[in-house]
Amino acid sequence: MHRKRFYLLSLGCAKNTVDSESMAQLMARAGYEAVARPERAEVLIVNTCGFIGPARQESLNVLRELASAKRPGQVLIAAGCLPARIGAAVAEEVPGLDGILSTRRWMDIANLVARLRERPRPEPIYDLPETGVVSSALTPFPQSFGRGGERGEDGVLRAAVQGASAYLKIADGCRRPCAFCSIPLIKGTAVSRPPETIAAEAARLVAAGVKELILIAQDTTDYGHDLGLKDGLAQLLDRIIEAAPAVRWLRIMYAYPGYVTPRLIETMARHPQICHYLDIPLQHGHPQTLRRMRRPSHIEWVYSTLASLRAAMPDIAIRTTFIVGYPGETEEEFQALLDFVADLRFDRLGCFTYSFEPGTPSAGLPDQVPEEVKEERRERLMALQQGISLARNQAQVGRTLEVLIEGQGDGLSIGRTYRDAPEVDGLVLIPGDLPTGEMVPVRITGATEYDLIGEVDSGESRVVLPGAIALAAQPAPAPPR
Repeated sequence: MHRKRFYLLSLGCAKNTVDSESMAQLMARAGYEAVARPERAEVLIVNTCGFIGPARQESLNVLRELASAKRPGQVLIAAGCLPARIGAAVAEEVPGLDGILSTRRWMDIANLVARLRERPRPEPIYDLPETGVVSSALTPFPQSFGRGGERGEDGVLRAAVQGASAYLKIADGCRRPCAFCSIPLIKGTAVSRPPETIAAEAARLVAAGVKELILIAQDTTDYGHDLGLKDGLAQLLDRIIEAAPAVRWLRIMYAYPGYVTPRLIETMARHPQICHYLDIPLQHGHPQTLRRMRRPSHIEWVYSTLASLRAAMPDIAIRTTFIVGYPGETEEEFQALLDFVADLRFDRLGCFTYSFEPGTPSAGLPDQVPEEVKEERRERLMALQQGISLARNQAQVGRTLEVLIEGQGDGLSIGRTYRDAPEVDGLVLIPGDLPTGEMVPVRITGATEYDLIGEVDSGESRVVLPGAIALAAQPAPAPPR
């Protein structure tokens, strides 16, 4: 009789984490128990990342390490983005691999495991329909495709709960033409999940005690395009609030430039549950660079849209990301990016050096930028942003903000405000041991470049504002120019 234990390691982004949680649910339905150490499991699953070269290498290293320590009777499966990126070649890279499951076939994990544990010979079994490779040559894997390459989710909760927060996936894939990005090669085009399903999942999560719902997709602002919806994200937000009005924070990630519409801004400002926070990865600030990236290059739109967001929600925190060292980026173009950042004063900013990705349109571009120049530009941009972030954080001093407590240590409690998404933004440090998972009013007393310092505010003279609590006697800081 087969033992029924599995070990699952999730690599990469929060979207991958949701897929991992969905696979874990299906394994539990099949009678398997999750264990924390690979040596205790009969089934080893790695949900890989294949986005950029270093992530692919990390995935291969983890798979090889598990394969080298694999004992008789164990099976090892490579799931997710790496198989979707390099196909059956992952088996050549990892001797001893037993199964390969592509990113949009997560729903077949239990079926694949059953076949692996019953197979008469040790050949790998593939589930890579995107590349035309489905199972071994002898036994074709049953097809179960639906629209966009995924079949029905069979009631699986498409969320990953982390403490009092939950990532809720609203769509998968991307139809944007960005020249540097391998996501369409990995995920395919965008496929939106049904709005009624998402709303029901949101209600289920909030009823279970989740306080923060984080909506994720490769492009949240494209939600509903394939369903024929106009302003689909705004419609979805209304629907979620209707289904789960008790949600404390509803956060939007990964908005695409040009698709933050007036209706979306109005919807965000109207519902107090929606965080006054928006993540808009802009990637660059010079039109010529953006054109080479095949990104929206209408810089005036950025200025007008950020002005609209800040007029509708003066306390909004705006996060963005940029790529430096893109092929052909001149010093003049980079200086334009610096001026762009200095002018718009983003609350949060991430910066990455350009990563060469085979198979993407940018791979064939001339005028590649030397690595040392890329790194020097990244350091200059982040040095500029540090001063901006410090000033933006210092503007919070004197305010009382709700803080979601996430842990304690060394006499301090650690949490986040509405201005901070998990893992990528800053924290609030508060003396004392506060209850994890609770929202506590905290008066901000100090600020660093990335984090805030505060103390519990037990006063009673507060009024509740969207996304924050402000002292009645303390006006909110003026929006930036």
